[in-house]
Amino acid sequence: MSLNTKPNIAGADEFYAELIKSHDGLTDEESVAFNARLILLLANHIGDRTVLSRALQIAGEADRDRPRA
Repeated sequence: MSLNTKPNIAGADEFYAELIKSHDGLTDEESVAFNARLILLLANHIGDRTVLSRALQIAGEADRDRPRA
């Protein structure tokens, strides 16, 4: 199974704004914990280990490709 990396969220701008707003008032530590909970909830919803492993791989590649300051 392949991972869909194309835009696929209805109301993507609104979702992004909601995501950012959900971090309002959180400390950096609370924000990291919130993100971890969100990732685990979404991973559980997806449930397919092949898809999840591919997502981890792609996310890791994106970080390695980012220029360093």
